[in-house]
Amino acid sequence: MATTIQAPPAAAERHQLYEDALAMLMGTLFIALGMLIYSKTMLLTGSTAGLALLLSYVTKVQFGIIFFTINLPFYWLAWKRLGWKFTARTFIAVALVTLFSRLTDQWVGFTHLDPVYATVVGSGLCGTGLLMLFRHRTGLGGVNILAIYLQETYGIRAGYFQLGVDFAILAGAFFVLAPDRLLLSVLGATIVNVTLAINHKPGRYLGIS
Repeated sequence: MATTIQAPPAAAERHQLYEDALAMLMGTLFIALGMLIYSKTMLLTGSTAGLALLLSYVTKVQFGIIFFTINLPFYWLAWKRLGWKFTARTFIAVALVTLFSRLTDQWVGFTHLDPVYATVVGSGLCGTGLLMLFRHRTGLGGVNILAIYLQETYGIRAGYFQLGVDFAILAGAFFVLAPDRLLLSVLGATIVNVTLAINHKPGRYLGIS
């Protein structure tokens, strides 16, 4: 039997369609830019994408195949537990990040990018983008779906849960990444997830989609 999502507070104001669309557009643009900054400095991201990337380093299997396979059970969870609307929005968000990640590399160029600055700004962009998506009941696949489900069902903070998952992924990268990039990746994961933990508390934001 599917778990019922907690009903929003009576005072909650429903988002308009254009508000959901703008949040998805800006959120995915922020994340795509953050990921580009990460890629230019060889940092490892967290969540499902980070796990797929790490596994591709170890197994030599194409990243896209691993990423698609890992996400399958999470999309099923989203459909069964969080509803078809959430699942549809998540599919669209994943597609937009995929598209914008390719286009952003053509729109933006870097002649110099300090790794520490890249870590702080890149993770800040990703955290803010995810916050936009979360507040409009949209995930970015994989661990994001599970994090939202656990918060709405059991009250477990999405940011803290993702932080634990990201640390586990980064621990597995100990023998893959250079030590300085590993430490910066840990810092980046902390910034992303603390941003979510502070700003995505149950009941703090009452808008619903």
